[in-house]
Amino acid sequence: MAQNTESLITPLTVMLEMQDAMNKKVHSDWFDKNFEWYRAIWIECGEMLDHYGWKWWKHQEPDLDQVKLELVDIFHFGLSCRINGVDNFETIAQQLATEMSQAKQGGSFRDTLEMLAASALTTQGFDAEAFAGCMWQIDMSFDELYRSYVGKNTLNFFRQDHGYKDGSYIKVWNGKEDNEHLIEVLNALDISDSDFRDKVYDGLVSRYPQP
Repeated sequence: MAQNTESLITPLTVMLEMQDAMNKKVHSDWFDKNFEWYRAIWIECGEMLDHYGWKWWKHQEPDLDQVKLELVDIFHFGLSCRINGVDNFETIAQQLATEMSQAKQGGSFRDTLEMLAASALTTQGFDAEAFAGCMWQIDMSFDELYRSYVGKNTLNFFRQDHGYKDGSYIKVWNGKEDNEHLIEVLNALDISDSDFRDKVYDGLVSRYPQP
């Protein structure tokens, strides 16, 4: 899964902008709060390992769909780790693109995931090379990461805009959870569209029950 560094910079910049906007949506002064994003990373790594399977005393089959979802969640935290209040988003994106193009991995997905968790604990940061190694070992492309990230981020915005905080948000519409509607919306769109984010949001709006 070799990555072309230059091709990653624009989508990574977009994702950094989206992450900053989402963080501000939840806490307007999020950067000054010094949240422990690294802690969220290693905890998510443990949850992901449960979905992948690690117990030698019982039969387990990896739930790769859930593993990929957890990896997308980790990327939210990883981007938050890298936003430093000094460098602009394109500069951070260039650094991430270089690191993700140099994926490192252990002998198995479990080993690489533990490298990612260990780095979060020891550096209190985000190891993009180990993250890319995890992607490689579960055959997750960058396009899939981008599509899933933008989708989840947009859904989070949609939830906040439709009463998530006050409890009025409706999570199940027409017999399907909002995550299921999101997948259907994403599958109908082209990620190369310049207004991909807006189309995802509009697609959710068109499906959501009107008052």
